Amino acid sequence: MLNGRIRTLLLCGLTCTLVACTGSEPAPPARQTGTDPAPGAAGAGDPYYPADGNGGYDALGYEVSVRYEPAANRLRGDTVLTATATKDLSRFNLDLRGFEVESVRVNGRPAEFRREGEFELVISPARALAEAETFQARIRYGGAPRAAGEGQLGANGWQRTGTGEAFVLGQPHSAAYWYPVNETPRDKATFRLEATVPEGWTAVSIGREIGARTADGWTTTTWEERTPVASYLTTLAIGRFTLERRDLADGTPVLDAYAPGAEEQRDLGRRTGEVIGFLAGKFGPYPQRAAGGIYLDERIGFSLETQGRPVYAEWADLETVVHELAHQWYGNSVSVRSWSDICLNECLASYAQWLWLEEQRGEDLDARFHRIVERTRNDDEFWSPKLHEMGAGNEFEGVYDKGPLAIHALRRKIGEEAFARVLPEWAAEHREGNASWPEFERFVTEISGQELDAFFAAWFRGTGIPRRARLFPGSLGG
Repeated sequence: MLNGRIRTLLLCGLTCTLVACTGSEPAPPARQTGTDPAPGAAGAGDPYYPADGNGGYDALGYEVSVRYEPAANRLRGDTVLTATATKDLSRFNLDLRGFEVESVRVNGRPAEFRREGEFELVISPARALAEAETFQARIRYGGAPRAAGEGQLGANGWQRTGTGEAFVLGQPHSAAYWYPVNETPRDKATFRLEATVPEGWTAVSIGREIGARTADGWTTTTWEERTPVASYLTTLAIGRFTLERRDLADGTPVLDAYAPGAEEQRDLGRRTGEVIGFLAGKFGPYPQRAAGGIYLDERIGFSLETQGRPVYAEWADLETVVHELAHQWYGNSVSVRSWSDICLNECLASYAQWLWLEEQRGEDLDARFHRIVERTRNDDEFWSPKLHEMGAGNEFEGVYDKGPLAIHALRRKIGEEAFARVLPEWAAEHREGNASWPEFERFVTEISGQELDAFFAAWFRGTGIPRRARLFPGSLGG
């Protein structure tokens, strides 16, 4: 994610066969449950957002079908979740914000359901689910999609433009504003979408464009993401987009979508391949199956790294593109285990902008570092945010400006040879998985062979400017 308000401060597979949502899902053969099946947890255990996500199952894939009427702002949805029970389950939860749920079926049989709290959809199957059983839950729902209040960086959830176009994005919450989901980055899954909109409109999402068909005044477009994706990295944008298609050198399909008024951003979109090539030289092979961007003519508070195809605000520039594409390695392929680990995403993606300036413009990054330190030396607001264990609601404080400064100090501390190994090897070791900041610290310590506890404590857990020896390691102190 790149925040529009502070971008001037250095900002910026499981291949699962799912049934079509328009049909009825087959009932897998029953497995024997234990004597005492129990409810799945109504939360995935994130320390900052304990109600987010759910326990008791592992989501494997979502097949989402939606039909949206822009003039009425009405959405009808039909979602099939394929998952594996991780315990004997008497019931389980999904997250869904707003909408009226019309029906729920589990393994083809009607299931009882109720709503609890702000977003819990509690589902009780007709038959308990056995541990290790793969099951399918189908939810039909409809209504007016809900917009969220202002988040740390701007509005989240379902958003509409003044001309009736719509898009959904947010961090840490977005998916539950348009389909039922296990909304936690810990439970990544494949994703397939069939989106139907009025003829003349286009629905754009993540993954590969499978095809489109028009009938009776409606156009249905299918998108498929076979690489497991954290739910907040899915999106849907509906509008009168202009589409451009091409391929990367390795054959990866690129699709850019430009909203009316955003056509001047085409020069940015056409540099996607160049930026991906640069980043692959630093971080290793591009980890996604598709690429491109969704370019809006909206002054939203942030751009977002939706998987393979980021959503860009009206103010986005080339450094924004570098930032969001860097997230395809750090944040998307390697996702956080908890939101306290957000520096794994934002500090590294923000430092990718520095690497771009170093190579493309010949910028002296040590000189850049010193200029920032001198400018902010007495600025408590700059130095006080923690970069790890920062507390709920503070995740995006500091990671975009103090964060890349800390990563550059780490680079100088461990040396060029070790740092050049850290970036691609970290991405490769945790590809399509999750990781935590403490794991990253141990990883860097092992590669460098140095004792780094005091350095990490000062830079990433400290609330003030580090002492000189840790502030200016290596060549920074020379």
